[in-house]
Amino acid sequence: MERYYFTSESVTEGHPDKLCDMISDSILDAYLGQDENSRVAVETFASKGQITIAGQVTSKAEIDIEKIVRDTIKEIGYDNEELDIDYRTCKVDINITKQSQDIAMGVDIGGAGDQGIMFGYACDETQNYMPYAIDLAHKLAKRLTDVRKENILPYLRPDGKTQVTVEYENDKPKRIETILISTQHSEDVQMDKLKDDIKKFVIKEVVPQDMLDEKTKIYINPTGRFVIGGPLGDTGLTGRKIIVDTYGGYSRHGGGAFSGKDASKVDRSAAYMLRHIAKNIVANHLARKCEIQIAYAIGMEEPLAVYVNTFGTGTKSDEELANLIKEKFDLTPNGIIKYLQLKKPIYHQTTNYGHFGKEYLPWEKVIKL
Repeated sequence: MERYYFTSESVTEGHPDKLCDMISDSILDAYLGQDENSRVAVETFASKGQITIAGQVTSKAEIDIEKIVRDTIKEIGYDNEELDIDYRTCKVDINITKQSQDIAMGVDIGGAGDQGIMFGYACDETQNYMPYAIDLAHKLAKRLTDVRKENILPYLRPDGKTQVTVEYENDKPKRIETILISTQHSEDVQMDKLKDDIKKFVIKEVVPQDMLDEKTKIYINPTGRFVIGGPLGDTGLTGRKIIVDTYGGYSRHGGGAFSGKDASKVDRSAAYMLRHIAKNIVANHLARKCEIQIAYAIGMEEPLAVYVNTFGTGTKSDEELANLIKEKFDLTPNGIIKYLQLKKPIYHQTTNYGHFGKEYLPWEKVIKL
């Protein structure tokens, strides 16, 4: 009987890095909303009282970037420069240039916007075909935000993190070993009340009771105090939560970030496509778990290689599945964009609580293979 423990983390939308991801994706959506052929690669940096926007954009759209920045910070709930950042008073610095002609030359003819490797993954541990630990960590982080915004726990502030350790037995989730939640809060709340409230209104509402036992450890704000948060407590940067965005470390990652990039960047679009394919291999009972890797060269349409690993759980060989993928799916950048309809302004809804496992996103659709 094989037993092991695996841990994944998630963060709330108020985490400094996620604040930056959300601003970048909101800017991307604004460009795509006016011009679906916009080429966008926008990075956001958050620090004390300041948001810096930089990157490359080629688009016919005319948008008010500063307004988008302030509206996004307001939507998250940051309004106090003494504790985190204030959407009304923070400085916004913008440095946007046009996309390099050297890159555009390859993308214009339908090639990949860069070289690189991407991965997709799915497994049968959850109903949405995500690994159990990251799925639960996302749900806890989302609930942490919901109880704040719905005024169930009005003393909470936007910054927060969750972490879940799962005990596996024979490669299946058996129980939860540890739950860790760190949440920003107002100065006047007592720690005992905060811990009791988080257990009652967050953990109890999200975590299946049959996965908890007397040995499960629960840690809430283990340092005891988390008043200063957001960009005041720690700088934020677009693309620094790529493991949170994908599979919580349970599958490999090619290294490319998602947020702020239009779909001509295969870092994003190919990762979405591979998730779609891996999910459907599992959903069609061709394997219990599946990881796919793909590689591109800048300016070239067809991928250089496709790799499949079903970890010995496949009903067909990995080679047969790789051939099936090549036959059934158009893996050129334009083919992916058309198949998943990635020119639409859908990216704001991808930013938080994982880019995968949300049934309403096009790459999560289940099809017959």
